[in-house]
Amino acid sequence: MMKKWLGILSMLLAVLLLSPLAATAEEFPHIRQILEDLDVLTTFDDVDFSAMMTMITEDPENGLEKTVVRQFRRDREEQFAMLIQEPRTRRGQGYLMDGDNLWFYDPSSRKFAHTSLKEAFQDSDARNSDFAAWTYSEDYDITEYSEGQLGANSVYIISLEARHDGVTYPYVKIWVTKDTTLLLKAEEYSLNQRLMRTSLFPNYARVGENIIPRQMIFVDELVEGKRTQITMEEMSVNPIPDYVFTRAYLEQVSR
Repeated sequence: MMKKWLGILSMLLAVLLLSPLAATAEEFPHIRQILEDLDVLTTFDDVDFSAMMTMITEDPENGLEKTVVRQFRRDREEQFAMLIQEPRTRRGQGYLMDGDNLWFYDPSSRKFAHTSLKEAFQDSDARNSDFAAWTYSEDYDITEYSEGQLGANSVYIISLEARHDGVTYPYVKIWVTKDTTLLLKAEEYSLNQRLMRTSLFPNYARVGENIIPRQMIFVDELVEGKRTQITMEEMSVNPIPDYVFTRAYLEQVSR
């Protein structure tokens, strides 16, 4: 009997050692450091950030649509505000995130409605979460990685699995440059690991001590021909007044 139990115990230990659970962050310390460096590079911990964004959405059914958005971020407080400038029919609409709460404001009804970071932004291929701070190192575990090329760039190709259900995509594969630690590409997958979206970041800009994408391209992998391109302009790390991150401000500027 003792030999039987010892045999079962040996098999269980072998299964545990070979299981994906063994692929913890401790096995990839240098890759974990890359994720942390990537987060630091694109997160504004000590300063505010603002920009004007132009979004062009190509939809095979609805054609082209242009949206211009004024963006404000205060990452250290987990806050952002988004104000729609164009098109005229949506001017005055806005978003306000404060910690775990995200509201959408519609000036036509003068009401706020709770929404989610996972929701699409203004019917585009961008998600509300794309405008908050990235935290790959905090929200995901590394499952595997390899080295390769993306165009002329030597990259790490890192597969990630979400630690919790608060993220928009539970599985992500990212391409990060070896020399500059810049995110060039991301493939984002559903819970059943179906490819939902491909994100491309072909152009970056230095803003203060940070380097962030100047251009982002989000390709819908479920609707052929649907994609959204975002171009960032007027980027600044000048201080933003506290009142900008309030519901009262959204109501005021929409009048």
